[in-house]
Amino acid sequence: MELAGITKRFPGVVANHDIHLTVRRGTVHALCGENGAGKSTLMKILYGMQKPDEGIITLDGEQVTLHTPADAIARGIGMVHQHFMLADYLTVLENVVLGAEKLHGIGGKARAKIKEISDSYGLGVRPDAMVEDLGVADRQRVEILKVLYRGARTLILDEPTAVLVPQEVDALFDNLRELKAEGLTVIFISHKLGEVLSVADDITVIRRGTTVGTAVPSETTPKQLAELMVGSELPSPETRESTVTDTPMLTVEDLKMSAVDPDGVVRDVLGGISFTIRKGEVLGIAGVEGNGQAELVEAIMGMRTLDSGTVALDGTDISQAPTRKRREDGIGYIPEDRHRHALLLEAPLWENRILGHVTEKPNSKGALLDPKAARADTERIVREYDVRTPGIEVTAASLSGGNQQKLIVGREMSHLPKLLIAAHPTRGVDVGAQAQIWDQIREARREGLAVLLISADLDELIGLSDTLRVMFRGRLVADADPAAITPEELGSAMTGAASGHLEHVDEQEEEGGDDA
Repeated sequence: MELAGITKRFPGVVANHDIHLTVRRGTVHALCGENGAGKSTLMKILYGMQKPDEGIITLDGEQVTLHTPADAIARGIGMVHQHFMLADYLTVLENVVLGAEKLHGIGGKARAKIKEISDSYGLGVRPDAMVEDLGVADRQRVEILKVLYRGARTLILDEPTAVLVPQEVDALFDNLRELKAEGLTVIFISHKLGEVLSVADDITVIRRGTTVGTAVPSETTPKQLAELMVGSELPSPETRESTVTDTPMLTVEDLKMSAVDPDGVVRDVLGGISFTIRKGEVLGIAGVEGNGQAELVEAIMGMRTLDSGTVALDGTDISQAPTRKRREDGIGYIPEDRHRHALLLEAPLWENRILGHVTEKPNSKGALLDPKAARADTERIVREYDVRTPGIEVTAASLSGGNQQKLIVGREMSHLPKLLIAAHPTRGVDVGAQAQIWDQIREARREGLAVLLISADLDELIGLSDTLRVMFRGRLVADADPAAITPEELGSAMTGAASGHLEHVDEQEEEGGDDA
């Protein structure tokens, strides 16, 4: 596959300029670049979602024009988007066959094919599960299966490891190597440079909309790759100084919540959760997606009703308070899925700045909204948080994922929260944006901010947290010292292989590794 001289312009923005990319058959080709560099636009062009203004696409030596994704699929190109394209209210099987009914029908043959693909690549997909009941990691596996079901020979994976723990990343990479061994080609978009170097055969780096270099993993270090990407050294989430005080900011006691699962069985989603976060403390919670982290966050936010238990903020019981009151009392919230829970994609940036803080200054004056002040403050956020945009009147959908995230972080930090609930705050953002978000959290922590951090990035969890807890099947089963634990040991505990206080691996065997 060869792309030559690809250029794509949008109003006020040149997304791609004279891009050159050559991908060898049967390889994993990594595409790296900071947010807004033009990676997603380029892949949408290759997938037929957008037409280039200039340039040539050559597949297997033949020059082609891809008008729609159907054209791309017909030529064996499939894409798994960073933000998933699934219908919540359909089952997995219905999502997979949607638009591809002619391949294997919609019944037994389709189910058998889905099972065959799922088993071949260890995807663990349940055909009859409702997509709305799946966590982000399971949704990603459905997307990969959907592409394979359509017979793709070239897979474009946009940030595929953003939601996975180390063991799952290893499993995915094993799958990619299997695909490669069978002659399939993978284009792998990622910000995680260590992963890129471990799995890719070739690397192309894009900066500011154009290709700036290529690299071979065996001859490249993460530092060199980062400098090529953003012109600066790779940031680290490490926090050296402690700012933890003795003053409790969030206290949750014995939180219990049950729910009916897809099979009609009532199960504990939260099984007696208790912890305290003090002013100036970051409490990190590690766990494979779907073990109750999302429900815990939504319970603290007042978005879900608890069966029992109490939530206290800064000494005041807020267990019965509505979500808006909790926001006004000082809870900032960065949701795990920015498209579904943090943004109105078709609304301009200044309207998105108001979301969640409608009753607070500068968004309102008395009982009325104050659009002029909200616009002015949005300009400030764009400036201070380096949100790359032509202006505040463009829609949130027109920003890259990382710039959307910087806008959300800026919005939440602008209200000087007492407690910040940060669910995957740097998911899908580049090393530059990642460093900015880490710096904002560290700075606010020094000022006394309490943070509840949920993340699938174990380096981020270990680096930013003062205290670490492991969540498994709705319970806190283990705690760890961020200064001593490794990502591999933490990942092992997340799968339920260890409980209690996690020591370094030598001592862990003496502690006993009972199943949690």
